[in-house]
Formats: sequence, structure tokens, C-alpha cells
Amino acid sequence: MSNKIVTFGEIMLRLAPYNYERFVQAGTFQVTYGGGEANVAVSLANFGNDVAFVTRLPKNPIGEAALNAVRGYGVDTQYILRGGTRLGIYFLEHGASIRPSKVVYDRADSAISQVEPGMIDWATIFKDKAWFHVTGITPALAPNAAKATIEAVQAAKAAGLKVSCDLNYRKKLWTKAEAKETMTKVVEYVDVVIANEEDAADVFGIEAASIDVTTGTLDTEKYKSVASQLKDYCKAELVAITLRESLSASDNNWSAMLFDGNEFLVSRKYPIHLVDRVGGGDSFGAGLIHGLVNGWDKHKALEFAVAASGLKQTIPGDMNLVTEDEVLGIMKGDISGRVQR
Repeated sequence: MSNKIVTFGEIMLRLAPYNYERFVQAGTFQVTYGGGEANVAVSLANFGNDVAFVTRLPKNPIGEAALNAVRGYGVDTQYILRGGTRLGIYFLEHGASIRPSKVVYDRADSAISQVEPGMIDWATIFKDKAWFHVTGITPALAPNAAKATIEAVQAAKAAGLKVSCDLNYRKKLWTKAEAKETMTKVVEYVDVVIANEEDAADVFGIEAASIDVTTGTLDTEKYKSVASQLKDYCKAELVAITLRESLSASDNNWSAMLFDGNEFLVSRKYPIHLVDRVGGGDSFGAGLIHGLVNGWDKHKALEFAVAASGLKQTIPGDMNLVTEDEVLGIMKGDISGRVQR
């Protein structure tokens, strides 16, 4: 079975103050690159998969730096379009303890937001590929980007690929009504839906009674209802829901569940002292895709995804820079953090 994978979406320039400073304090910003689908591609490449990332970048030095940021980890960049005038930017203020993290976007009129149906030769890209991954972020950027995303998932299904989608609702990019209208069309072609409890509620109005994500504790039984409703709505083969118990901006408990229509699988729960939670969901998606595309059973794929994404949240930056062996070590129970010599 081929394990060739394609992801499609935006990569951005990330600017973040050092040392947990607030924006108002910052005299310098750390530069990294990241974005949901790019993060997934890098994770998958680090796990040993053949993965291509499709986006549109400006033909200038900043666009080139973004391209190099993923190519340097072994991601295939041959299908990236060049055009437009700017790369999207986001500013990240890291939270700590009881102070939450904050994100400010500067991505209007970015190169990828101007992508249109017909610009990308999906038939060529999908030849001999096995899996296609998108998120709810790209279609939120502009109406034409939404149409291009729908075109992409339609082409993937026509070519016989499995399709996964992380709902990834971003309230700063579009309204709940806009998200529901577009994502309802996208998930018609999706085999694996990935979400958290807020995404399900914000995009499709699906929620279980009496869920309050601010309490720091989660009732798994209530999330089974969310997973079941999502599967019925999306008609997907699998629904995965990440479960974050936010004790503070510095400490979380992290787990997930997977539902196939018959069985609810619930993963091990990991206590995480956060270094950088951005990209945690992306690394979960990558871990799940890695397991499924390589023929693992659903339980192993789920546990791998949770362990991988737990590890990511101990790494600065958007991208998960760990290997399959490192994740398997965590799955075996080695979470002591002792120095390896």
C-alpha cells in the first residue's frame, strides 16, 4: 500500500516575543514558520512518510524562507505555486500560569488566500497518492479559497484517496454560519474527521449537555455523544476528538478518543507541562494519519497520535520535530524525562 500523502493549506511567518513577554514589552521577536497543514506535513515527513505540501507562496525572500522551512525536513515542495505579494503573518504571545496565550493575525490578502479553483493541477498531484489532508483554516481565508478547498477534496475522492480534515474553527477568520455552510460541503468527501469539543460546537452546533471547557476536567462519556453526532453529520468512517484538560496555561492533561461507529476508543492521558501548545492538534492529526496510512490498528494509531502530540507540546515552534521511535518510546511508558546517554 502506498503511504504517499498530500496536505494543502497555508504556511505563515510566526513572530513571538521571547521569554513569555507580552507584546507591549517585546523589543525583539523570534521568527519561525508554521501553519496547520504545513505542520502536519513536517510531522509526517519526520515519521518517515513520503509527503507533499501544496500551498501558494510569494516569489520573494520571505516566501523562499517559508518554503525552505518545510523542505528542510524532507517535505516535497514541487507542487507549491508561486504568486501573490505577501506571506501571512501571525503574532503569538505565550501565556503562562493563569494568563492565556494570545494570537494576532496579519494574513489578509496572503498569497494562499488568493488561490482559486483551477489553479492547482490536482489530477497530477494525486497520481499514486494514498491520503489527502486539509483543515477548516484554508477555506476560512477567502471565498475563492473555500471553493478551491472543496475542489481539492472532490478531486482527492475521485482519485481514490482517503481524505482527512481537522475542523480547526478560527473565529477571527469567519463566522460560525460561514463555517457551517462551507465545511458541510467539505466533509461530504472526508473519511476521517478530527476535531475538539469547541470545533464541533462552533462549526456544526454539535455539543453534549453540560460541557464547560474552562473547568480543567472533562467527562469522557459526554464526548462520546459529540463523536457520535459528528459521525452521523459528516458520514465519515472515523471521528477523532482531542481532549484537553486545561489546568492552566502552563499545565494540561492531554488525551483523545476515536469512534468508528461501533467502538469508542479512549487513549491514555498524559500530563504535560507546556513549552508551546501551538501545533498540538496538528501533530495529533499527523500521528493518526501516520498510523492509519501505514495499516496500524485503530487503537495503536490513536495512542501514537496522542503520544506524538503530547511530545510536540514540549517543543518550541509550530512543528513536531520527533521521530517515530521517540513516540513509540513514550507509548511504552517512558515519560520520566530522564537524560538519555
